[in-house]
Amino acid sequence: MINTFSGGIHPPQYKEITSNIPVAVLPLPETAYIPLSQHTGAPAQPVVSAGDKVRTGQKIGDSPAFISSPIHASISGKVTSISMHPHPVGGMQKTIVIEREGDDWINMETRSSYENLNPEEIRHIIRTAGIVGLGGAAFPTAVKISPPEGVVIDSFILNGAECEPYLTADYRLMVENADEIVTGMKILMHALGIRKGYIAIEDNKPLAVQKMKKAAPAGTEINVVGLRTKYPQGSEKQLIKAVLNREIPSGKLPPDVGVVVDNAATAMAVEEALMKGKPLVERVVTVTGPNIVKPQNLRVRIGTPIKNLIEFCGGGIDKISKVITGGPLMGIAQYSMETPVIKGTGGIIVFGPQDIRAPEETQCIRCGLCVDACPMGLLPGEIATYIENKRWGQAENLGISDCIECGACVYACPAQRPLVQLIKYGKAKKQVAAVV
Repeated sequence: MINTFSGGIHPPQYKEITSNIPVAVLPLPETAYIPLSQHTGAPAQPVVSAGDKVRTGQKIGDSPAFISSPIHASISGKVTSISMHPHPVGGMQKTIVIEREGDDWINMETRSSYENLNPEEIRHIIRTAGIVGLGGAAFPTAVKISPPEGVVIDSFILNGAECEPYLTADYRLMVENADEIVTGMKILMHALGIRKGYIAIEDNKPLAVQKMKKAAPAGTEINVVGLRTKYPQGSEKQLIKAVLNREIPSGKLPPDVGVVVDNAATAMAVEEALMKGKPLVERVVTVTGPNIVKPQNLRVRIGTPIKNLIEFCGGGIDKISKVITGGPLMGIAQYSMETPVIKGTGGIIVFGPQDIRAPEETQCIRCGLCVDACPMGLLPGEIATYIENKRWGQAENLGISDCIECGACVYACPAQRPLVQLIKYGKAKKQVAAVV
């Protein structure tokens, strides 16, 4: 049986471009630009100053806030400034700039076992290591495995769907590091006090299924679940529906239905933190697209400018017209090649002039294709029309807050309406109104 959810779309995958290429290691940057904000929640505050010498893995920023995460030096060298720098989610953010003088790592505590650690100790180590969700949302992992009092968690889902076109970073990790990922998953389950786990992988990744089944053999309480290849299968709500047939009510979160979800790269980062003492200073990034000479997956230090990755992959086949970080449906177009890789950067997609076509928007023909595509069961076209007419209350009544901004409606719309952009605008107006 292949599980799935209602709605969704089937865009071309383009994963074959990089799926069979082993992960390569990108050379260290001469300068690392490490933003203080790389996660959901309160930004970190610097605990170093300009002129300080730092070692790889040393904490350089932190916050006392519960929902936050520390950041660490990804290279060793001198802090030359703490200043504003282009950020991949847009605008300028306060950034710690380090000029490399080597790669002298901090002392790291290794372990042969995690079973003797209690949940609070595991959460402390994960938080200290600066681990956040590496699937894109970058929610602090220690917070995710700290359910509120009275909330009972009975299931853990490892998200191996990686449903965005082009991206194969998690796939390569599952193929190359299955044992480490499963160990990280077991650590997270141990911290939650549960034994029932699921590894959810779309059916376009048979080798990953094979490798993960071998790492979590039959007879254990971890099962590999096959999912139908469909976007956005990797979204938490859709994943939980497909795997456990549980629906998350409006305004609620996965723990409210007894589930915690983390993706494959996050689980591997947890294994490295607990077993090797390694903080989160690097991640795997897919560098791909129709306009890159040598597409591949790269292990990259946090803070490396995206231009370094593109240059390492041979640059553009033609003039580079657009670069997106993340996937093509939910990613963000970059305005500077100086923006750095951050914890949530899973992909860099490079396009040329021939790949960029400005959509010719026409009027809604009320075909309902956006409704069919919406994985949340919303009426995207109607919500967007209300936003266009500044009818904020009606948009709220139709569930604008439940939109996960996956872009499926835009992909399906024959009128090329900017539905997600309008919905994002409507959400922003709602937030402003709430503050005022």
